[in-house]
Amino acid sequence: MFAMKVGPALAAGCTMLVKPAEQTPLSALYYAHLAKLAGLPDGVLNVVTGYGRTVGAAITSHMDIYKVSFTGSTEVGRLVMQAAALSNLKHVSLELGGKSPFIVFYDADIDKIASLALQGTFINKGEVCVAGSRVFVQQGIYDKFLIKLVDKNQYERVLKFMEIGKKEGATLLTGGGKLSNRKGYYIEPTIFTDVSEEIFGPVMSILKFKTVEDVIKRANATKYGLATCIMTNDLNIANRVSRSIRAGDIWINCFLDFDIDLPFGGYKMSGFGREMGLESLNMYLHVKSVATPIYDSPWL
Repeated sequence: MFAMKVGPALAAGCTMLVKPAEQTPLSALYYAHLAKLAGLPDGVLNVVTGYGRTVGAAITSHMDIYKVSFTGSTEVGRLVMQAAALSNLKHVSLELGGKSPFIVFYDADIDKIASLALQGTFINKGEVCVAGSRVFVQQGIYDKFLIKLVDKNQYERVLKFMEIGKKEGATLLTGGGKLSNRKGYYIEPTIFTDVSEEIFGPVMSILKFKTVEDVIKRANATKYGLATCIMTNDLNIANRVSRSIRAGDIWINCFLDFDIDLPFGGYKMSGFGREMGLESLNMYLHVKSVATPIYDSPWL
């Protein structure tokens, strides 16, 4: 994230002030240290740590700052735009929430794609803006896909966490055991009370669809539009869906395939502006038109 913003801003000739998230300031400070060792002049790259409600608010409302690039929640993105409007009408670019659809068509290779679907939701504990947490699976392979998603290792791991919860003092209100009357790896719906610390983790929603038209409509039925995964071996379906989905990044038969030359950013309430690619330079540049008469020119 640091490189995605600092790189094009410096290439465009800007000086920068970076405010990292209050939970993770150390890497940004170390990058600034490396920049100084590399010979970057003082004042070109500055890192200021602190909380959003104080440092962030001061940056977005400052009269001598003319551009803000923000990555975070939609709620805070609104506050950034409000502060920009109330101060000096500074330019704003936003990279916000996702809830991206992960679409699996009937002709896809389930064995390969199931692992990508798990990665798409659970990588980095689900704390990824482009997480494919809405998985749409076409009717006909839905049941087979579900079996591939849950294996014995994950089943035993969940049971282990439940036992740890009970040992640590949580009260088991209901559930907590195996469902022995079903084939496969199933666990009873479970509720703990008196919990001192939650078992934090991501959540995947799996939805069944019938037709291409159906999944396009449902995938677009969200206020977000950051990324989309399309899993199919049919080129016509891939082209049709990729042209119809309102999202800034479309991955076909792959996931999280970023490249420095591929612009990244969202539609709708996922924000606006693009990181990476030539488009990223435009976020830190202004166009200026200069006209002057040329007298006595032999070319006129």
